[in-house]
Amino acid sequence: MDEPVAEAEPKGELTVRTIAMPADTNANGDIFGGWVMSQMDQAGGIAGVDRAQGRVVTVAVDAMTFIRPVRVGDVLCVYTNIGRIGRTSMTIEVEAWARRFRTQVREKVTAATFTFVSIDDEGRPRPIAT
Repeated sequence: MDEPVAEAEPKGELTVRTIAMPADTNANGDIFGGWVMSQMDQAGGIAGVDRAQGRVVTVAVDAMTFIRPVRVGDVLCVYTNIGRIGRTSMTIEVEAWARRFRTQVREKVTAATFTFVSIDDEGRPRPIAT
């Protein structure tokens, strides 16, 4: 299997930064992919709320491929970039990078496109301001 081409720099704005802890691991000591995805969803939600100026909900996640594992002690940095904006929905490109424990080495671990819908207080779709 060919190694993925390393990307030098993250795309987007740093939105979430957190440390991977032992409670977030599987039996092999790697961080659960679901934990990484949760951090990415939170980052996308933060970016979505900022853009929509109100509540948003996640409605879809496009294919997510895990490139490298995240390990205990790594700092997970999640970057967001607003993509397409529709009447009530938007896509947000989300990248997760790991800064390896006790180093300055930074590696991309996964990326995905999240789709969010702007909603009102009753949970109904509402237009996103232009």
